[in-house]
Amino acid sequence: MSRPAPVILSFRRTFALLILLVVLPSAGLSGFGVVAIINERAAVEKRLEAAWRGTLADLSAEVPRALSRGRLEPVGNERLAFLLPDDQELSDPEGTFHVENGLVRTKDPQLAEALTALVPEAASLPTVPTVFSLATGGRAVMVAAERRGASVRGVRLSGIALDGLLSEKAQGRTTSEPVRFTLLPVPRDTAGEGGLVNRLMSEVAQARQNALGPPVLAERVLSAPLQDFRLVVLPMGEDPVASASTRNRVVYGVLLGLFYLTLTFGVAYTGRVLYREARLSRMKTDFVSLVSHELRTPLTSIRMFIETLALGRLKDPAQTQEVLDLLTKETERLSDLIERVLDWARIESGRKVYQRDSLPVTDVVDAAVAAFRTQRLGDDMQFTVAVEDGLPKVDVDRVALAGALLNLLQNAYKYSGPTHRRIALRAQRDGGYVNLSVEDNGVGIARKDRKRIFERFYRVDNLLTRKTEGSGLGLAISKRIVDAHGGRITVKSEPGQGSCFTLQLPVSRA
Repeated sequence: MSRPAPVILSFRRTFALLILLVVLPSAGLSGFGVVAIINERAAVEKRLEAAWRGTLADLSAEVPRALSRGRLEPVGNERLAFLLPDDQELSDPEGTFHVENGLVRTKDPQLAEALTALVPEAASLPTVPTVFSLATGGRAVMVAAERRGASVRGVRLSGIALDGLLSEKAQGRTTSEPVRFTLLPVPRDTAGEGGLVNRLMSEVAQARQNALGPPVLAERVLSAPLQDFRLVVLPMGEDPVASASTRNRVVYGVLLGLFYLTLTFGVAYTGRVLYREARLSRMKTDFVSLVSHELRTPLTSIRMFIETLALGRLKDPAQTQEVLDLLTKETERLSDLIERVLDWARIESGRKVYQRDSLPVTDVVDAAVAAFRTQRLGDDMQFTVAVEDGLPKVDVDRVALAGALLNLLQNAYKYSGPTHRRIALRAQRDGGYVNLSVEDNGVGIARKDRKRIFERFYRVDNLLTRKTEGSGLGLAISKRIVDAHGGRITVKSEPGQGSCFTLQLPVSRA
């Protein structure tokens, strides 16, 4: 039980090295992937902002230029209108105002509050219509005004009309997403105005606007005298930042999952291969030791018998004949072992050539039975052969298949115990196959060993097998031969109830 320990320790060291060299760097790479997924929205926002930077720069120059060509005209008795050269009106119908003698007259109280900052500078306004922005109390308005003597008249510009002007200027600029351009007030820091309560209210209002309003894809603050407004790009449908970042996160997540799945499979498969190779290496070492022992035993016997004959120690002809019979038996045993190793080498290297012929099943059975009876001539056992009548022919190499069947018969003999051996060979049809079954009353095979007994060099570890000669190649050779003929080999066995091995050979088509 202590022999596999060095192999297991070596496998553990190799597998630990594999983990260090593959899994840990992969985990680090995955960490970078997770960070990229988390920061994906910020990356998408930067890409979109860079894509819109040129368009915003052009519009921020074109809009003030268009506004500078506008004019103020009276409409009725009290109302003023701000018109572009093409008579497009940009003014708010309720936004007319007059400033005279330090007083502001307008119907809009919020506009009146903003115009109070204009009163001290009324005398410095130009006499031509000028568009500028005013900000007070965290609010901003855009007005067009002109000075006439000591008074100033003007009108507030309509946000809807300005959005229409922006849409007109933005026409012809192809975009990958449906967007609209608009003017929004520049957020002002009111931390120093009104104390802590005012600051908190301002921050709450700003957070509410960001949560409820559409996300800003890109923005640019206008230059003076429109410095209180910013030109922004807003999505018209689904938020492209959210959709692009979500799509990229899904792609990254799927790729990361596939990477981990592939990595797990690769590590598991590599570990399995390493373990199998380590186990195979141990089995090969055991095989070399076993074969060396099996070769040494008959060689020692042969040398001893030859020395006995050479020294003339045997005077009785009967004793001499007995020694010669033993020499023949040991020579056959040695030849059989060498032939089995060579046969396995030919199968493994692909140099094994099968000469197939359409033959009766009895030819294969008779050849195997004849060889088995010759080897076990005079041994105490109950051996029965039953061949079903009318069996179809099979396309096989008679010598190879007879050898495979002989391996099963030899195993049945060796593992049936020293006394009361019962071995039965049956041949019968099973659909499109002919079954050749070898059944014994031996020790049986445990469930955990049934799948492995056909592996090369593998031997079931129990008291009987340790006392029985064998190379661990017999069943492996038989399986390779049957597989090469398009058949299969099966086993039914329970510990203490014997075993039944079956060769299933396809029926000849000829």
